[in-house]
Amino acid sequence: MVEVKFYNEVNDKLLKFAVIVAKTDNKWVFCKHRERNTFEVPGGHRENDESIIDTAKRELYEETGATEYTLKPVCVYSVTAPDNFNGEETFGMLYYADIQSFEAELHSEIEHIVISEHLVDQWTYPLIQPRLIEEVERRGYL
Repeated sequence: MVEVKFYNEVNDKLLKFAVIVAKTDNKWVFCKHRERNTFEVPGGHRENDESIIDTAKRELYEETGATEYTLKPVCVYSVTAPDNFNGEETFGMLYYADIQSFEAELHSEIEHIVISEHLVDQWTYPLIQPRLIEEVERRGYL
């Protein structure tokens, strides 16, 4: 069973991921990885000696090509899953982005982005990312 929890804060050293729920012109922004047939919100792993906000900015740019945007921290989230990190609780920072402009071409593992008025059906992480979007909505960012 996958468990998703939300926190106002944790020790910064625990934050391994940044995930960004993004919109542009009031439409959702999703990514399609080159090696998958599913969709996800932008995000990824924190690199060594990188601040978590810099992780969010880097991942948002790499995965969507966003060049102009506002980025707001929402909360800390955690995921505990038996098939992930030996079942240990892992932590990430959840952000909301309103994107004003995109670069014409992506330079990462993302094949393309999808801009949609509706949430996608084929999630890469169906037990996690819809919950993150719900939390962003619940906290009044959308």
